[in-house]
Order: sequence, then structure tokens, then C-alpha cells
Amino acid sequence: MRAKNLDLVIIATDDMRIAETAFRWGAEVALTSPKHRSGTDRVAEVARHAKEFAFVVNIQGDEPLIDPRLIDQLVEKLRSDCSTNIVTAAHPFADPAEAKSPHQNKVVLDRNNCALYFSRSLIPYAANSSRVRYLRHQGIYGFRRDALLQFVEWKPSPLERAESLEQLRALENGVKVHVLITAKGSPGIDTPADAKALEQKLARAKRRIR
Repeated sequence: MRAKNLDLVIIATDDMRIAETAFRWGAEVALTSPKHRSGTDRVAEVARHAKEFAFVVNIQGDEPLIDPRLIDQLVEKLRSDCSTNIVTAAHPFADPAEAKSPHQNKVVLDRNNCALYFSRSLIPYAANSSRVRYLRHQGIYGFRRDALLQFVEWKPSPLERAESLEQLRALENGVKVHVLITAKGSPGIDTPADAKALEQKLARAKRRIR
């Protein structure tokens, strides 16, 4: 299954190993500056020269099993709501205990599904044993091109540096980030154990196909 709304797919990297691997299976690759601090900076370098595209979707490398339908939903949100400049996605934790891990990014929302805050900590705090739905933030973003180029011009913000979460830079500069809520999401690859589990899962799927 492929996303319907992707006009062009580019892998932006400064790592020749990734570039060579991607070339071998036919991907279009952009080698970007090694000075970039983040994947968003690399994507912005490509977008700066791609003036024909109004929207840019950044799928982080730790989300290899992202649902293509989610990509379409992000693009449709940008197309249908001109007040939205940045859109991302989140889903409830299948196992609430996983929300305690600092490797899992959490988000809390306002009544309009815009992000109030992103954190590696467990948010919100469940006072008096209240039942809380913890939302896992997925590593995918849809940007209006101008918003992306503006984003990378801002310096890393204090909360961004504290949490090591660059999406906080948008909130600290007064930009709303709309969050699409899905019933479930793809597993992020945040640790070596996650990568090993994914390799085993893909190997099992390959054997079933044969």
C-alpha cells in the first residue's frame, strides 16, 4: 500500500551507507549537509530547492512501518484547513505502562486537538489515580513549505533543548501543531532492542510470503 498524496519521495541523508542502500532499491536520494542538527533541517534543505511543492511530509527514520493512509490524512488536513501550518499524529498507548519510558514521546492536547506540550516524561500526571489516556506521539510531520523553512530559521528553544524534542520549538514560537489521533500506530524504533524485534518481524513476514 502506498500513500496517494505523495508527488515525490526523497530520502534526505548525510550518511553514504544509507544513500547507497537506498539507491540500490531505486529510491531518490538527496545528500545533505553534515552540519545539520536534525532530520527536519535536512528535509528543509531539500524543500528550499523544491519550490513547486506546497506541502512537505517528514517521516522520521525511526518510523519505518508508518501507515501510508496516515500520510494521506496529514496532507488532507493541510489542504482542507488553511489555518494549519504543521500537523502530526498520535495514538493511545496499547500498553499504558510503556508511556513511562523516556524513549516514548508523549503529547497532551487542547480541545481542538492542538498540542499543548510534548514530553519524554509521563504526561499528564494522573492525580488521585484518575484514569488517563496517554498519547504516543509518532515521528511524522506535515508542513506547509513556508512554515518548514521558517521553523529551521529559529534557534533551538529552551524546552526543546531540555527535552531533546525539536517539535517544542514550534510551540515555543507560538505556532500551533495540530495532532491527528489514530486508533493505533506503527511501532517506533527507539532502541537496539526495538531494531532487533523489527528485523525478526520482517523476517517472519518474508518467510510467510515465500
